[in-house]
Amino acid sequence: MIEFALEGHEYILLNQLLKFTGLAESGGKANQMILSAQVKLNGTVALEKRRKIKAGDVVLCEGQAVRVL
Repeated sequence: MIEFALEGHEYILLNQLLKFTGLAESGGKANQMILSAQVKLNGTVALEKRRKIKAGDVVLCEGQAVRVL
């Protein structure tokens, strides 16, 4: 599991999280992955690319889990 710290911010956008953690090579690829239902947020398919991800959330993409701290 990848752990991602918000470092003083309240949230990160879902597409940015995928890009910053390396699960997507680019922002465009992250958007494509989200819109094609390849990403889950807390166990539910996430289709909003600008969804606010906050501490405690878990994102699952391509078999990798990211826990936001």
